[in-house]
Amino acid sequence: MDVTPTDEGSPSGSAASGIRNGQRERKVTIGDVAARAGVSKSAVSFVFNGRPGVGDTARERILEAARELDWRPDARARALSRSRAQALGLVIRREPELLSTDPFFPQFVAGVESTLSTVGYALVLQVVQSEQAERDAYSRFAHEARVDGVFLTDLRIDDGRPAALEALGMPCVQLGSAEDDPSLIGLDDAAGVRRAVRHLHALGHQRIAHVAGSDRYVHSRVRRHAWADEMLLLGLEPGPVVVGDFTGASGARATHELLDHPQSPTAIIYANDIMAIAGVSAAIDRGVRVPRDLSIVGFDDIPLAPYVIPPLTTVRQDVFQWGSACARTLVAIVEGEPPAPVELPPVEFVVRGSTAPPRNRADQASGVDE
Repeated sequence: MDVTPTDEGSPSGSAASGIRNGQRERKVTIGDVAARAGVSKSAVSFVFNGRPGVGDTARERILEAARELDWRPDARARALSRSRAQALGLVIRREPELLSTDPFFPQFVAGVESTLSTVGYALVLQVVQSEQAERDAYSRFAHEARVDGVFLTDLRIDDGRPAALEALGMPCVQLGSAEDDPSLIGLDDAAGVRRAVRHLHALGHQRIAHVAGSDRYVHSRVRRHAWADEMLLLGLEPGPVVVGDFTGASGARATHELLDHPQSPTAIIYANDIMAIAGVSAAIDRGVRVPRDLSIVGFDDIPLAPYVIPPLTTVRQDVFQWGSACARTLVAIVEGEPPAPVELPPVEFVVRGSTAPPRNRADQASGVDE
């Protein structure tokens, strides 16, 4: 986002524009800031674009002059002059129940906004419920020039959206599992699931089931494959799998189905925390004690996870930093600059009270329940 030397800028207070002594004041310009700071207009532009080339002392003079004159770059005028919307888009296609309970997107949006607010970009958010509505949203974004680029989340198996956005000429940043495709911006989902399996195996569990997310999402497939692969690597037969849809209701249903299995598991790894917390409740309703009779592991480490009873063992990923990194990358792409390398904190495995050794290791090894 360039602040060009010809930008007038936008004063935010009456000290810079308005009526004084019956005369309309002249609008403060980038030239006024440069003159007050004793630098060139290009130096002011460099500072407000975050570019190198201006020393620390001069930078401080420029920022102080801008504060004293109550001046900031005029994003709207700059966008019009450069044929840019100064906005980025996010289309979320999720079931209303999931969107209202899953804290992933609020955390991601907070990370995005934390970056966009510092560079003069806005986020345009649309929530849709159908594939056609999703396609229409992207088409409007492109044809009405409402945004300069979009964030592409919830990547799907055989996802046609990247090709469609390319055909529309719409830049995008794709969020996904870093293991599945190194070109995506994402975290190593598989590493977290593998650590969960190893944790349960170290406790003595052998019958470890999985409640997977929807089959249509790439990250569901990555987590499911990581669970199965790690089980085989440890010499264990992958236990039963039940597919949910990331909602609490599906987590509860899946838990009942697994507990009704002839070889019911002693531990379950869920594809997200919402399903895992519902699984704890479903187990307790049946008289199954967590973690004495059944160990439960979630994924995401949502804010509620430490406060449920028992506190949830889970995989933690920093969704806020993820959103911020995606925003920085997409802004750079839109601005025609090379994106900086993305370095996200690795996933962590957080052990809490919902996992413990199986009640009777001998019975578990023989496949006989008490």
